[in-house]
Amino acid sequence: MSRLDRSLIASLSAFQGLTPAELDRMVSQARSLRIARNRAVFEQEQDAHSFFLLLDGHIRVVKSTAEGGEVTVRYIGPGELMGIATALGRTTYPASAMAAVDCVVLAWPSSLWSEFASAYPAFGASTYQTVGNRLQDAHTRVVEMSTEHVDQRVAHALLKLVNQTGRKTEEGLMIDFPISRQDIAEMTGTTLHTVSRLMSAWEGKGLVRSGRQKVTVVEPHRLLMLAEGRTQKT
Repeated sequence: MSRLDRSLIASLSAFQGLTPAELDRMVSQARSLRIARNRAVFEQEQDAHSFFLLLDGHIRVVKSTAEGGEVTVRYIGPGELMGIATALGRTTYPASAMAAVDCVVLAWPSSLWSEFASAYPAFGASTYQTVGNRLQDAHTRVVEMSTEHVDQRVAHALLKLVNQTGRKTEEGLMIDFPISRQDIAEMTGTTLHTVSRLMSAWEGKGLVRSGRQKVTVVEPHRLLMLAEGRTQKT
């Protein structure tokens, strides 16, 4: 991709309201990168040299713990910005971004973020909204961890992924990227054994179907009732 075209970003929410000339200026300063599955776009505590826009694929955001473990913080889909450490006042990345599938991203030097945010207020506001939404998501997860049973947390995680990336199939709504039970365990602060037990039980009840790194929600309404702690009347 020797010359990038503004059509890559023109329809995305972060760039709404920009003129064609402004879009051209922004995209001309980006570079396109292909990231193979399971490779890092950037790593936790690495110098935040760039910020990124995901054009294609799915990214798993992972945070390492002091004990040496890993927690899957969220998944990022096409059209989302990431690695905007400058907007948080950081000089290093707070987490790692791993390609869940082969991905294509645009990268800009972090030094340009302040320039863009100042020159294009709508872009700056959208970026801060993205940061705010992710901080709110983190707060919600803390509340879920402290107040919800593990089956509710796992149900909420599956529903969130389906809402973000769900693709309709004959069986139901399939999470449209490879995801393992270990990934779900990391997202919900529980163990692989617990997630496997829950998924097997839910498969037996017809709520979900799962295979090798594939999960399909067959009965989203019933799963929502479980996530909200409600029992379905017979």
